[in-house]
Amino acid sequence: MDMPLNTGVARYTETRRHELRKTRMVMIDGQLAINSRSSEGGVSARVYDGGYWGFASAPDGVPAELERQALRNAQAMGRFGARPALALPGGSYRGEHRFHGKPALSAQDCADRLAALHDFCQRQYPGLKSTRFLLQDEHHSKGLVTSLGGDSLASIQRAMCYVTLIAEDEHGAPVELVEVLSGKGSLADLDLSVATLAPLLDELHGHLQAKRQAVPASGGLHTVVMAPALAGMLAHEAMGHPCEADIVLGGAITGDLLGQRVASDKVSMVDFANSFQGRETMIPVYADDEGTPARDAVLIDKGMLSSFMSSRETAARLGLVPSGSARAYAPGDEPLVRMRNTAILPGTDALAEMIAGVDEGYLLMKTGNGQADSTTEFMFGISLAYEIRKGRLGRAIRDTTVSGSAIKVLQSVDAVSDDMVWNCSGYCGKKQLMVVSMGGPALRAQAQIGGE
Repeated sequence: MDMPLNTGVARYTETRRHELRKTRMVMIDGQLAINSRSSEGGVSARVYDGGYWGFASAPDGVPAELERQALRNAQAMGRFGARPALALPGGSYRGEHRFHGKPALSAQDCADRLAALHDFCQRQYPGLKSTRFLLQDEHHSKGLVTSLGGDSLASIQRAMCYVTLIAEDEHGAPVELVEVLSGKGSLADLDLSVATLAPLLDELHGHLQAKRQAVPASGGLHTVVMAPALAGMLAHEAMGHPCEADIVLGGAITGDLLGQRVASDKVSMVDFANSFQGRETMIPVYADDEGTPARDAVLIDKGMLSSFMSSRETAARLGLVPSGSARAYAPGDEPLVRMRNTAILPGTDALAEMIAGVDEGYLLMKTGNGQADSTTEFMFGISLAYEIRKGRLGRAIRDTTVSGSAIKVLQSVDAVSDDMVWNCSGYCGKKQLMVVSMGGPALRAQAQIGGE
């Protein structure tokens, strides 16, 4: 890779060679509806000069030429007025990290696996009205050179399988549930065999049958036990984004809460860089797309807001040590402060005991979507939930919502389960897509439930 030009003007320069490959396949009722493979690549350069950033990219550009263009762009921004040029912290990183998984599956291999799963569902669950399967994987390869001496190669691969089963309720209205599998690597690294997935499909079908007889929830403030999928969503959407340093600088409520209590002392939350409990995370980041050595960002420590995720510039502006959280999704994207592997840490309570301790409330098991803002106010759709009555699970409830202030909800947490569930099946959509993972245990808290 060409080294950046030493113009004597730019305070900081980086060049990135980036390749992104994707596979996507959809099968509906045994018929292949989508079968696509795509690849894009490019070279980009970014320069920090006179307090401003300049960026340039091209599908097949020459780094030196792109650096000159990026410098001109930074200088053009300087016409808006003088800005203090910050001394960008963060140091440099040199090294290579690749994922070595199983040989990639062919399109026919993938189609055969989906057909086998559809055939199993058709035989095993004759009352189903429809099945949908989605397979997707993507591979990011990023080579980065910085003017601080950084020289790194990063590889991130993740794969996912969405399973959707659809039935009808007693009135003929469609009822559906989705199960998601995800993991590091390509589709070859996901075990999609019928033998392995049969228990998961049986469980999903059992919940679907319960949902066919679902009753409306009682709206209002309730005690809820949020399954790990909900805890992961809460960590990412409702508390994660307000702890990104650029959003903090933009006026997020968290900017005035550093060092203060934002959750019960049972809650700790971390954005992990590349490992958790001695194992590599689903989205491992050893150096970010600015070449900063990545480190864990401890966001909440036993209930106290303790830090933020940051890039070089946002760390300089807030007086932080950079966490290595600047990431770009596509070859033509600039790095932004983004989450990596965000999770609430497990506690010491057993899930069964958490449910047994609820006199009247709800077990929230699955969410299909969610939104939150910089005040930590959130609303998530709930696609699978059950009543809890006198410590026992009752009837399934219809699709509903859970909402509130993440800070108030986390402050009300009185139990945290001792298990931990991770997934990397979704995208974060802050200005540009980003692959992330999220995780958590189950939480017992107070939250608003939508309903009658």
